[in-house]
Amino acid sequence: MNKNNLRIAARVLASVVLSVFATWGGLALWFQLPVLRLPVVVAWGVGAVVTLVLWWRKRDGRVALPWLAAMIALMAWWSTLQPTHNRVWADDVSRMVTGQVQGSVVTLDQVRNFDWRSDTDYTQRWEARSYDLDRLRSVDVAMSYWMGPAIAHTLVSFGFADGRYLTFSIEIRKQRGESFDAIAGFFKGFETVLIAADERDILRVRTNARGEDMYLYRLKMPPEAMRSLFLAYLEEGATLKREPRFYNTLTANCTTIIFEMARRIDPGLPFDWRLLASGYLDRYMFDIGALAGEQNFEALRRNAHITERARAADKAEDFSARIRTVPR
Repeated sequence: MNKNNLRIAARVLASVVLSVFATWGGLALWFQLPVLRLPVVVAWGVGAVVTLVLWWRKRDGRVALPWLAAMIALMAWWSTLQPTHNRVWADDVSRMVTGQVQGSVVTLDQVRNFDWRSDTDYTQRWEARSYDLDRLRSVDVAMSYWMGPAIAHTLVSFGFADGRYLTFSIEIRKQRGESFDAIAGFFKGFETVLIAADERDILRVRTNARGEDMYLYRLKMPPEAMRSLFLAYLEEGATLKREPRFYNTLTANCTTIIFEMARRIDPGLPFDWRLLASGYLDRYMFDIGALAGEQNFEALRRNAHITERARAADKAEDFSARIRTVPR
C-alpha cells in the first residue's frame, strides 16, 4: 500500500472514531441536559459534520481542534455527573434493603411486600423479616422477558424449610414518573437499587400486572454456596447504600452484578456473551451444569415456564408452591 492510500485509510479510521465519539456525545447530552436538549444536540451534531467535511476537503487535521476541545470539555462535564440517593424515587424502589447477621439468623430491615392490583394501583408494605440461613434449602433463578427473546430481567429467589421464599432483584432506581429506557441506561440515566421482596410481590407484579413472560429454574448449589450467595446480596446492599452507583444496561445490570457475586464464590465461572444477552442466561447455566434436573434443555425450559401458573395463583397464600407445581 502506497503512502497516499495509507493516509486515506488513516483519515477514514479517524473519521469513524470521530463519528463514534460524536454519536456518544450527542446521546450523553440528550439524556443528561436538563434544558435546551434539542438545540444543543443539533449544534453538537452540526459541529461534528462540519468538522468532518472541512477535514476531508482541506486535508488538514488542525480543523478538528475546535471539535476536539469541545469533546474534552464534554468529557470533563460528564465526569462530574455522580450517582445519588437523594431523588424523589418511585414507590417500588424508594427503599433499599440492608440486613444484620446474628449467628445463622439474618434480619432484613426493608422487605417489599406490595399488594399489586395493577402496575399503577397497589398497597405499599415494607416489612422487617428474619430468616435462618441454617434452614436455607434452595436457590432459584427467575427470568422475566419484557422486550424480546434476547433480554430478560434476572431475579434470584431463596427458599427456606418453612416454605417461605425471599427474592433479591438488582433494578434501576426510577424516579417518580420515570419509566425504563434501555438507551438511557448506557448514559447514567438511572441509579442502581437492590430490592428484597416476597415472591407474591416481585414475581407476581411482572407476570400478572406488567404482562411479562417468566421462567423459574432451580440451581444446583451446595448449602454453603447458597449461604454465601445470600450473604453476598447483603454485602451488595450495604455497598450500594453506602456508595450509590449508576446502572449500566450492558456492564452493570441485573445479570452481570449477579455473575460478579457468584464469581466471588466460584472464581472459575466462565464469562460468556450470554451474560450480556441475558435472555439466553438459562442456556448458559445449563451448559455449565448449574441447573437442577436431568432433562434436556428443551424439556427443562418447558417445565420452567411459570407465567400461566403465576397468573392462575394470583393472590393465593401458597403462590410460591403453586408456581413450582409442574402440570402433568
